[in-house]
Amino acid sequence: QVQLVESGGGLVQPGGSLRLSCAASGSIFSISGMGWYRQAPGKQRELVATVTSGGRPNIADSVRGRFTISRDNAKNTVYLQMNSLKPEDTAVYYCNADIKYSSNGYILRTPDFWGQGTQVTVSS
Repeated sequence: QVQLVESGGGLVQPGGSLRLSCAASGSIFSISGMGWYRQAPGKQRELVATVTSGGRPNIADSVRGRFTISRDNAKNTVYLQMNSLKPEDTAVYYCNADIKYSSNGYILRTPDFWGQGTQVTVSS
């Protein structure tokens, strides 16, 4: 009933830029926090950036100054602008959201909705 669909991943050279998008769809009542996580091969999933419904961002130290997170509440979409990309940014990037949705007349909440992931590869 609710989906998070990421887009915008791909192959980019070091120093390049990519913009990831994640759109939530379905019987959505409201969305609180949204964010991006990433998982590189052989490593644990880690926080990249989150943003509150009011637009306040929280950026991981490893990407601060290079990555920017934003959201469009009218479109239920969160974005991750990634600049000055490095090979160590290579990972699968996952969208996450705290969503209230309607189901059979009830309002339910799932604090950890995940997207399917999008691959980002930084390589020359």
